[in-house]
Amino acid sequence: MTTSTHLVRTRRFLPLFVTQLLGAFNDNLFKNAMVLFVVYSVYNSELAEAKFSAIASALFIMPFVLLSALSGQLADMRDKAQIIRIVKLCEIVIMAVGGAGLLLAWKGIAVTTLAIPLMLLALTAMGIHSTFFGPIKYAILPQHLHKDEVLAGTGLVEAGTYIAILAGTILAGWVDAQWAALVVVVTAVVGYVTGRQVPPAPPQDEAQPLDFHFIRASYKLVRNTMHDRRVFLAIMAISFFWTIGAVLFIQFPPLVKNVLHASKEVASLFLVMFSVGIAIGSVSINALLKGKVSARFAPISVIVMGIFVVLFHFVCKQWTDHSGTGLLDVTRFLAEPLAIPLLLTLLGIAVAGGMFVVPLYAFLTTFVDKSQTARTIAANNIVNSGAMVAGSVMAVSLSAIGVAIEQQLLLSAAMSLVSAWLGLLLYRAEQAA
Repeated sequence: MTTSTHLVRTRRFLPLFVTQLLGAFNDNLFKNAMVLFVVYSVYNSELAEAKFSAIASALFIMPFVLLSALSGQLADMRDKAQIIRIVKLCEIVIMAVGGAGLLLAWKGIAVTTLAIPLMLLALTAMGIHSTFFGPIKYAILPQHLHKDEVLAGTGLVEAGTYIAILAGTILAGWVDAQWAALVVVVTAVVGYVTGRQVPPAPPQDEAQPLDFHFIRASYKLVRNTMHDRRVFLAIMAISFFWTIGAVLFIQFPPLVKNVLHASKEVASLFLVMFSVGIAIGSVSINALLKGKVSARFAPISVIVMGIFVVLFHFVCKQWTDHSGTGLLDVTRFLAEPLAIPLLLTLLGIAVAGGMFVVPLYAFLTTFVDKSQTARTIAANNIVNSGAMVAGSVMAVSLSAIGVAIEQQLLLSAAMSLVSAWLGLLLYRAEQAA
């Protein structure tokens, strides 16, 4: 059975699914509540806003570069369910710190000297949390699911992640910071409870000593993982995809405010559309491939994504200047003639992106030995994160030299061509194997 619905009724999948869903929701509620508050309530400069958005993204991503090797070792050499419990317990403490920062910011108390540093500290800690949870949520699937269920399970995890991103993003755009502070703490507590229900997932190999030298461990992990040409190509293709994603997510809030002259609720709507599209693409590709893990549709998917990015750019260029009439709320934004075409092109970007990336994650978890799965995902996270940091730096640098945000979108379209080429090479390697 390749349909996904039966999996959500099983204990071997449901607790993990709910736990990762709650974690993704919390990450995005907290991050977006923080970024939207700062962009709309603290700064009044396109450069400063883009810089803060990029710094926040980089702080969240950096732990993946530094600690993924250790997280992969732990996940392959220790019981994955036990690690989940420890990680989710830490999330409660992290969200208490982040919630305090949001509350101080909402009250206007020491916003730049205490509230923002507390929020950035919590965001970095959530990056560490996600670094240790990330390899597990994919690596545990081949251990708990049958072989013909892995693609469906991976698609559900991706779709669930983006539904959670959707919910967190909506809430971040529509509630005040003090309510966001309460929700992130409560969600962390519920996530810990559901995490305790995940069935045991003991290591598939004998435990070995952990290497805490993160530079050496990271280098060895990436080197040992990338020797397989198919794994190398899959990781590189995913990395280019997330570089594109990083650039787009950094650009959305300042683009909505300064190019479309719209409110933070509209910025939230953009992120919502992106999340909905990824979820649709994640589930759709499983139906197209009929449960078979393959990169067959990867090249065309990411080319279509690039085409939609170009269309999105042109719609932004034609947008009517409303700079003298105040920020558009959602109702006024949707009444604009180009609003629906703009949202549809954004949806197209995300659907094509979801169809591109999901089979590649399933590829990484099924074409390696189960004892190496978490380390493979960890190696992927290291390379992905480095690429995303590079994308963040690129976005800030382009803003600093005066390149308009809507022009920067064309960079994402160009990177889609590289991803398509890598996807084609992967499919050829897959056929040759």
